[in-house]
Amino acid sequence: MKNYFRAWSGFTAQLFLLTILPLTLLLLAIAFGSVYLHQQDMRALVGERDERAVRAATVAVSSELHHRATTISDIAALVNAKKDFTFADLANKGEDITIDFDGGLALLDLNSKHIIATSRPTGLWDWVLQNESSLTLASSSTSQPVFSSPFLDPNSKRTFVILSMYSSNGVIVAGAFSPETLATETLSASYPASAHISIYLLDSSQKLLFQSGAHSLNPLPSNLAGVNEALNAQNGIAYVQLDKTEHVVAYAPIPSVHWALLSDEAWETVVSPSLQVTQMAPLVLVPAFLLALIALWLGARRIAQPLQKLEAKAAALAWGNFDAIKEPVGGISEVQHLQQELAEMARKVQIAQNGLHDYIGAITTAQEEERERLAHELHDDTIQAVIALKQRVQLAQKSVKTQNGHQALNELETLAEQTIENLRRLTRALRPIYLEDLGLVTALEMLAREMIQSNHIAIDFQKHGQERRLPGEVELVLYRIAQEALNNVARHAKASSAVLQITFGEDDVDLEISDNGIGFQVPNSPTDFAPGGHFGLLGMKERAELIGARLEVQSEAGKGTRLSVHMLVTPNESK
Repeated sequence: MKNYFRAWSGFTAQLFLLTILPLTLLLLAIAFGSVYLHQQDMRALVGERDERAVRAATVAVSSELHHRATTISDIAALVNAKKDFTFADLANKGEDITIDFDGGLALLDLNSKHIIATSRPTGLWDWVLQNESSLTLASSSTSQPVFSSPFLDPNSKRTFVILSMYSSNGVIVAGAFSPETLATETLSASYPASAHISIYLLDSSQKLLFQSGAHSLNPLPSNLAGVNEALNAQNGIAYVQLDKTEHVVAYAPIPSVHWALLSDEAWETVVSPSLQVTQMAPLVLVPAFLLALIALWLGARRIAQPLQKLEAKAAALAWGNFDAIKEPVGGISEVQHLQQELAEMARKVQIAQNGLHDYIGAITTAQEEERERLAHELHDDTIQAVIALKQRVQLAQKSVKTQNGHQALNELETLAEQTIENLRRLTRALRPIYLEDLGLVTALEMLAREMIQSNHIAIDFQKHGQERRLPGEVELVLYRIAQEALNNVARHAKASSAVLQITFGEDDVDLEISDNGIGFQVPNSPTDFAPGGHFGLLGMKERAELIGARLEVQSEAGKGTRLSVHMLVTPNESK
């Protein structure tokens, strides 16, 4: 038993089990699968071809029937115009218009059972007059040529169809033609008698009028697929088993006479030569397949996979992760050289970005200092002056005795109160006093309340984890990001509600702002923020990078927006 397992654990056995056997099974699957698919495709192709051919043939037969009906209409018009009309008058037309009626033409008077004139002497018309009640002939109630049902002429033993039309002087113009002759002349070019495809022409009672082909079925099976469908004015194809082979039966109607035309063909006889070549093709391609498999493996391992890794690192680089591009991805020398160039470019961009961050940090600091100075001036000078103005108005009310004067001073006092409130709101926006005294959580909660009052948006403030103070510059940046995000919700999102959430972890802090607004298409990289007009996002990203935080934006049209800031905080950084 040990020797048995040892034999199957060797390199040769593993090579056979892991490589040769799977490839062999794969090639066999390809060979037989391709043959099967080829058979199915050719089966459908033959069916579609036969259906188009049958439909074209029915159009040709219908055209010939229409031509004969037109001929009868023309003769009826001549009969109406000339009382002593004879078929000799047709010879003066310069063409033989009776050639389409191999059974002849006749003028009949059904009332007197009399043959007025015929194009050729034959006993067919005597039989027609004697059996006209069983035939479908034109009458005074019909204004168009009428096709009779096919019938057997006892004299000539041939099948004919009478095409008749009632003229205005009571005479019936009738012409007899053989469906077999019509089909032979019309279909012989498309369906020669020696062809491997057979055709059948049937009338409304499923009587066989014409058949052709080297393998015609005689008699025709009563349950042959497509007959009832064609007689019900449908066309299509059906696959049936005949003589242990699968045949494709195409069928189409001839509506003007309620006939059906069918074709029958063993489709495998069409595709057998090409099928043998197709069966050998996969085996011929075995060496090429093996070489392609090896080349594919080498390409995937040495080119595709390293490029995919490099693409992921380049995407991380676009979002500011400069260390990701330094990790080797392997691959061919060209890929490695490309990574080295990208790493050098990233180093230069990082140096430039650090300088830009210092510049932005200085601008941000100056901006906050200017905001603080303006807040102090508004609070210490402007607000105090307006408060003093309000007090003077209150004192003036005591000395005014007229009703109009009191009303004017009351309006002035109300305006002063509104101005004081607006200035205080502006002061809090410029310098969040709650942030310095009560911390980030309280400042964010007050910010949510103010946004609810000023913009009438339902804002849900949530706090998770154990609250703790952070460095002043960190709290200020997080507050400004939340402030800018909520302003964007109020101005652009068209949202009815939003969530402001801060989570304190053991060594990190997460700030998240989400809304149910219209959303937008998030740029692929931060470099697209400015060209796309997203200057607010660009400012928030720069602020986050100043404190070493990572900003992420998720949004989709019609599904709202989610903005999150994640920052690692060491215990020494917490207050």
